[in-house]
Amino acid sequence: MTGRLQDRVAIITGAGQGIGLAYAKRFLQEGAKVVVAEISEQRAELAMKELDGLGDAIFVRTDISDEQSALDCAAATLDRYGKIDILLNNAALYYDIDNENNSYEYLQKVYAVNLHGAWLMARACAPAMVELGKGRIINQSSGAAYIYMVPPAESFTEVGAFSYSMTKWGVVGLTKFLAAQLGQFNVTVNCIAPGVTMTEATKKIVPPDFLPMVTMMTAMKRALEPEDITGAAVFFASDDANYVTGQVLCVDGGGSMPA
Repeated sequence: MTGRLQDRVAIITGAGQGIGLAYAKRFLQEGAKVVVAEISEQRAELAMKELDGLGDAIFVRTDISDEQSALDCAAATLDRYGKIDILLNNAALYYDIDNENNSYEYLQKVYAVNLHGAWLMARACAPAMVELGKGRIINQSSGAAYIYMVPPAESFTEVGAFSYSMTKWGVVGLTKFLAAQLGQFNVTVNCIAPGVTMTEATKKIVPPDFLPMVTMMTAMKRALEPEDITGAAVFFASDDANYVTGQVLCVDGGGSMPA
């Protein structure tokens, strides 16, 4: 039995760990050829060991915030496989995010990766998809884009940067505009917005005593695991989503339920 993504070529950014690695595993199981576009060679080395035996996967060191690196990733994929069917923009500053840093300089750094990086990768890969006559771009936003709660403060000090949430809201907008432009070329662009996912990054950032509260805020009343998100990506990448574009799918157990 062939998988739903048989022989399709997928670039998955940030696939060295967490949700990105779960995407890579699932895509290989579905028959895709996977390019692990990861900035950390150490993470990529460990990821490639986990992916060994699951299918055809290669590692291409990629800094998505660097235009030439994004172009080089697309070129390396074409050199190896001759086409690009799917781009999954998963990489983001999250594991080491500094939510207390409200400086403009830091805000620019987060935008460079989380939002502009997704744009750079789409810009690098779209020409090959248009030439092929079809393609799938799947962006990753976050439930953080839909949560506007801010902890109370004793006094006002400065306007917050809200860097992670703001950039993830920007990814939603990027998805809509890319979909509007690329649809006429049979390239669909959709977006996944995961809730708080039980990755090592989340466990590092979110206080342990707060995690049960996050779970209770969902309709499902259970923790969200990386594997719970992969089915949404397979759907958007598959033939089942041939006429689906510009959409945002929240995979958060009913934690946000935006209209």
